[in-house]
Amino acid sequence: MKILWWIIVILLVVWLAGFLLDIAGGIIHILIVIAIILVIYNLITGRKKV
Repeated sequence: MKILWWIIVILLVVWLAGFLLDIAGGIIHILIVIAIILVIYNLITGRKKV
């Protein structure tokens, strides 16, 4: 599951860089949506206590 968090962090960093530097237009917002979906997925399927 650590790799999922790395992907989320990378997507957020790329989104933030694109947002601040005003590059890539709408693609930047697609990246943040993907990152949010991954966070929600990780929270739902996270550790399950037995």
